[in-house]
Amino acid sequence: MTEERTDGKPADGTESHDPDFPPAFLSFMRQGWRDTGLPVGPRPEVPNYAKRRAELSAAFPGETLVFPTGGEKVRANDTEYRFRPGSDFAYLTGDYDPDGVLVLRPDGSGHDATLYMRPRSSRETDEFFRSRHGELWVGRRHTLAEKSTELGLPTADLAELEAALGDLAPARTRVLRGFDAAVDAAVRPYDGPRADGQPSRDRELAIAVSELKLVKDEWEIAQLQDAIDATVRGFEDVARVLPADRGVSERLLEGVFALRARHDGNDVGYGSIVGAGEHATILHWVHNHGVTRPGELLLMDMGVEGQHLYTADVTRVLPVDGRFTPLQRQVYDIVYASQQAGIEFIKPGVKFKDVHLTCMRVLAEGLAELGLLPVSVDEAMDESSTVYRRWTLHGFGHMLGIDVHDCSHARKEKYRDGELGEGYVLTVEPGLYFQPEDELVPEELRGVGIRIEDDILVTAAGAVNLSAGLPRRADEVETWLAEQREAGPRLPG
Repeated sequence: MTEERTDGKPADGTESHDPDFPPAFLSFMRQGWRDTGLPVGPRPEVPNYAKRRAELSAAFPGETLVFPTGGEKVRANDTEYRFRPGSDFAYLTGDYDPDGVLVLRPDGSGHDATLYMRPRSSRETDEFFRSRHGELWVGRRHTLAEKSTELGLPTADLAELEAALGDLAPARTRVLRGFDAAVDAAVRPYDGPRADGQPSRDRELAIAVSELKLVKDEWEIAQLQDAIDATVRGFEDVARVLPADRGVSERLLEGVFALRARHDGNDVGYGSIVGAGEHATILHWVHNHGVTRPGELLLMDMGVEGQHLYTADVTRVLPVDGRFTPLQRQVYDIVYASQQAGIEFIKPGVKFKDVHLTCMRVLAEGLAELGLLPVSVDEAMDESSTVYRRWTLHGFGHMLGIDVHDCSHARKEKYRDGELGEGYVLTVEPGLYFQPEDELVPEELRGVGIRIEDDILVTAAGAVNLSAGLPRRADEVETWLAEQREAGPRLPG
C-alpha cells in the first residue's frame, strides 16, 4: 500500500492516474541496475562565486544568510513550467537545479557556506522509477559529492535543512524571501518596518546583493557577450524569413527567434515583443497574434538568455517591405539621434539620470520639429511638466545582467540617482510611440512606434556597445535586411 502525503498525493510521487504495479513488477524493477558516476570537475568560474559570497559575508558579520532558489511551479495539474533558478541564488552558487538552499553561517573568519540540495534518487527506494521526479523520468541528478566538486561548495541533503534552520537565532538571520514558503516558515526573523524608517532586515539583504551585481566581472561580461552574439544571430534568423511582399504572423517570428535562444542559450531572457504595425506602440506587447504588412514597421524587442542565465536585451525596428517611408525615417532618425547622444554621454562618473535627460532632450527636440509639443522644449523638459513623455512613456534604459532588469533592489542613490561605474552594463533604449487613437498627432503618424535598444558596457574609456553586431542607422538597417533576405533561411548549428 502506497503511503499518502498530507496533501493527498502518494509519498512516492505517483499520480492518481498512474497504475497500481503488481509485486512481481516492483521486485523486477528493484534489481539489476549498475551505478554510474557523472564526469564532473570544478567549473572554471567557481572563484567568481566564492568572491561574491565573501563580499556579501563581509557586509553582514555575525549573521546567518539564507538564499532559497525555489522549486518547480505548476503549469497545469501535474505539469510544471520549465525551471529557472532564482537569480540571486544562481549568482552566489552557480547551481541551476530546483529546491536548493544556500546557507551562509558565521564562523571565526567570515561565513561557512553550505548548499542544501535534493540528492540523486537512491536505488534503495522506488522513487527512481515511480516518482515523476525520479531519475528514470527526469534524468540523472548529482550526488552531494558530485555537486560539491563541481561548485566548490560543501553540500548537504535537503532533508537536513529544517534541523539546520531550527537552531538559528531569528534576530541574527536574514532570508531572501519569496522563493520557498517552507524556508520562510522555518526561519522567521523580524521583517517588519524599522522604527528608524530604514528598510527591513531582509530587504537589506536583497539590496546588498543587487548593489553587488552592479559591477560585472570579466567572466560576467563574457557571458553577456555570448548571449548578445546569439541574439544577433536570432535577429538575422528572423530577418531571413520576413517576407517583403506579404504578411506573416508575429508568432512565426517569435518562434524563429525562440529556436535560436533554445539552441544557442538556455531560453529567451524575457517574453519576446514582436509588434507589427500599431502593435509597436504597445510597450510590452507579448500576445504576438498580429500580422506584418508591407509598408508598415516591425518592432522586435528580444534577447537570448545564455547557459549561465545572463541575458541580452536588444530592440530593432525593420521596414517590412525593406525601405522606410520618409515619415518613418524622420521618426526613426529622431530616436537614433537620442540613443546615440545617450551612448556618447556614458562614462564612469556620469549620473544615470543625466543619461536619461540627454536622451529625452533629443526626443523632445524631435517632437518639436514634428510640431507636436504644446510648449517649448525647455518647458517640456521641466520637471513640473514633462509633457513630451506622452509619446515616450519610459526611461532611457536599465541595468542588465543575470536579470533583464538587473540590480532592481539597489538603493536609488546607487542606481537611479547614482553615478555609473566601470564594469556597469546597461541598456540604452529611447523610443517614440504614437498611439492609433491619439488625436493630438497627425493621422499619418498614428500607429507608428519606434524603439532602438542596445547593451552598453561602461569602461574607463567610455561606452562599448556590446550589441554593435546589429546595425542601427536607418540606411544600414535597410542594407542589412536586404543582405539577410538574400542569404535566405538557415537552421541553428
